Amino acid sequence: MRTGDGPTCFFAQLTTIDLDFGKLQTLALDLRRILTLQCPWGVAIVPPPLPNELMDEEVLWVEPGLRPWLRTLLVLIAVALITVFSVAIWLNPYGANGEAQRAETHMQLGLPECTFKTLTGKPCPSCGMTTSFALFVRGDVWNSLQANCIGTLLASFCLVMIPYTLVSAWRGRFLLLMSLDWLLPRFIVVFAVLMLVRWGLVLWLG
Repeated sequence: MRTGDGPTCFFAQLTTIDLDFGKLQTLALDLRRILTLQCPWGVAIVPPPLPNELMDEEVLWVEPGLRPWLRTLLVLIAVALITVFSVAIWLNPYGANGEAQRAETHMQLGLPECTFKTLTGKPCPSCGMTTSFALFVRGDVWNSLQANCIGTLLASFCLVMIPYTLVSAWRGRFLLLMSLDWLLPRFIVVFAVLMLVRWGLVLWLG
């Protein structure tokens, strides 16, 4: 079968061999030994080593750019948050005697009283949220916390998000983050849990 030693023996057979099944089987075994690095002649198919100058170079991570539709969405989010704070500024969270209210500020917008509170006599998890925003934008953080401390947390987050979204849209990349996919779901889960815990404490304390 073989005409000599070394890897050239396999390729030489390709030009001299007849199409015989037994010989083709032997050729297949020879090819298998070569490709599985078990060639008896010590031939190995490996990639060449990288040059030293490439090994010493530092690999830099390139931040992915934001697509136009996402940059537009970030601007719209900023506009929506600015609108929310503008409404909070317009609302009056203080009573006739000047004391800070704890809830029902949203009724100044023509909205009805909380349905859950009307049916049960107990506040819902979001009761006091609008009042908390209205107090927060006036710098009355203490009364904002008393109205709804989770509303104060949400107002703080939204206030930070306004410049963050605008700067990220202007840069074409998220500021300090590779993506919001990691942050937003976790924030929503933490926010929901804290709101329910706060609501449970309010109901328990009465």
